[in-house]
Amino acid sequence: MKLLDACGVPLSGGNGASIAHYETAIGMLLGRPGDPDAAIAAALSEDPRFVMGRCLRAAVLILSADEAMEPALRECVAAAEELAGQANDRERRHIAAARAWLERDFARATRMYGEVLIDYPRDRLALRVAHFGDFFLGQQSMLRDRVAQVLPYWDESVPGYGYVLGMYAFGLEETAHYARAEDTARRALELAYPNPGAIHAIAHVMEMQGRQREGIAWLEETAAQWDRGDGSATHFWWHLALFHLDLNEVSSALHIYDAHIGARPGMSLSSLADASALLWRLHLRGVSLGGRWCELAGQWAARRLAAYCPFHDLHAVAAFVGAGDSVHVERSLGVLRHRAAGDDPGARRVRDIWLPVAKALAAFGNGDYGAAVEGLGEIRLIDHGIGGSHAQRDALNLTLIEAALRHREVRLARALAAERMALKPSSAFNRALARRAQAGLVFAARGPLGATASRA
Repeated sequence: MKLLDACGVPLSGGNGASIAHYETAIGMLLGRPGDPDAAIAAALSEDPRFVMGRCLRAAVLILSADEAMEPALRECVAAAEELAGQANDRERRHIAAARAWLERDFARATRMYGEVLIDYPRDRLALRVAHFGDFFLGQQSMLRDRVAQVLPYWDESVPGYGYVLGMYAFGLEETAHYARAEDTARRALELAYPNPGAIHAIAHVMEMQGRQREGIAWLEETAAQWDRGDGSATHFWWHLALFHLDLNEVSSALHIYDAHIGARPGMSLSSLADASALLWRLHLRGVSLGGRWCELAGQWAARRLAAYCPFHDLHAVAAFVGAGDSVHVERSLGVLRHRAAGDDPGARRVRDIWLPVAKALAAFGNGDYGAAVEGLGEIRLIDHGIGGSHAQRDALNLTLIEAALRHREVRLARALAAERMALKPSSAFNRALARRAQAGLVFAARGPLGATASRA
């Protein structure tokens, strides 16, 4: 009897119990609550030779974007390769894609997962990892188009369709199709509950369109779907804080940081990045942050960063700069320089994008605002290559404006502030920033909000 998963995609093996656990884990990766690691362990306990169970385990490790998971990924890929003789075509291609990721050829791995989708368009695991890879690599249009390629093969009768629409909504948002993104995400919410991905896409739409009060209400009313109380909701709290910052409600953003985002044991790298990103925005405004930077920098310092995910390294640099930890700033730059000098597939991107940005952040921390302006200005038109979302990358635009003001490049600051006003005139923060740029006012570094400003 031919074995199929819930979407009709072929499996080479597995028994009823292992496949049931596999389906549970897939659902969790797409958005349902629960611990996918436990479900995968149960699947492999039921059938240690379940090939797609091994592929699923590899995918979870890839999605962590954490170099610390690399030994476990190596072990998992090796175990899957031992089973390649019994695997079917799709499974062998999954194994090869995971091997490419293990070898740190992230672009090739993402492409290979995408090629699986061409022949197996209902392969939820390949779609989930390819979508993540596009985000990781800053391939904005593919966040939309990768999903669009498979949509003709999905409808309401196929399990997971609501989650696939949530992915598509995010891709639409990241390519500025805001109305379609919101419509698609709301449709996704009708089809799947809970659906954090769709909620996230709508939060991004509201962020980009300057619908701050709506955004706050949206996240508060949907909290039951995304706030599980286990630390996994950090990014949603980060979005809520951004809405408050756009309204110049700094105390509310600080409260969110302290209650839901700030440094705590066992934080994932993505949560640490959210913490750095929020504190950096406050730092640029001259908000006094007390010991928050040092606490966060200590968390980053305890992690081994080796330019595995340079997006994380940049946020580590920001934390070290904020804490005044010049030793770890230089150590992080050294890691990026070493990677940039290599000949591995990702070295060029580190050399052309990540290292200049990290050096610009370090220069900003050292008061060398001219170097910060030069470094950030060079990569500004290709900032999507950094990875992350528009909302996340906006911290670099804000840093560039602040550096321009502090370097007395008032005309540049005015021009950049005018760009922000044109895109989001509803933002109280943008209006205040435009007024500062017009007047050439600079906040004292690390001073309290509203500290004595000097004229550029």
